[in-house]
Amino acid sequence: MKNFQQIAANMDVLPLLLAIKRRPQLWKEDTYLRDYPQGPFKQIESIMLRFPQKSVHETEAELQNHLSTYDQQESVDYPAYAVLPEARPLVMGLMARVDGERLGRVMINKIAPGGVIFPHVDTKSHTDYYSRFHVVLQSQPGVQFRAGNEQIYMPTGSIWWFDNAQEHEVINNSADDRIHMIVDIKVSI
Repeated sequence: MKNFQQIAANMDVLPLLLAIKRRPQLWKEDTYLRDYPQGPFKQIESIMLRFPQKSVHETEAELQNHLSTYDQQESVDYPAYAVLPEARPLVMGLMARVDGERLGRVMINKIAPGGVIFPHVDTKSHTDYYSRFHVVLQSQPGVQFRAGNEQIYMPTGSIWWFDNAQEHEVINNSADDRIHMIVDIKVSI
């Protein structure tokens, strides 16, 4: 496989999963990805732990002016990161394992049974800078993750790198929610 690489298996993800299940309101606090116009995430719920600061601009010129004023790769902690301290050991352990230099976005995405993340390619500036990792918090056989022409199933407790510069999509054909923590890390080259 060239688009996927397993980084770890049998990780103890239960503390984080239980913390999320005790706080179901976190799924409703940030709808940015789901509500993004023409975005591929209309059928998911997200918990943002780290993400770039969001702002709304009326025109393309206003947006470009705004983007020129700060480091577009910078992510900041969102309130949910403090509410879910169980995420930190997984994130920081992964940073150490891959010799990470900078932590970017960290978000937890849930796809209900029958749901999808529609085919898309992440932006080139982001994929050139960060590597994308998935920490599988909950998944059942029937979840199909495709990147390029490769398709895999990622079991609960595993951690994977994948090439998000390739067109990718996820289809949840299982009977349970698929919950992954997505972690972007700048790694040494």
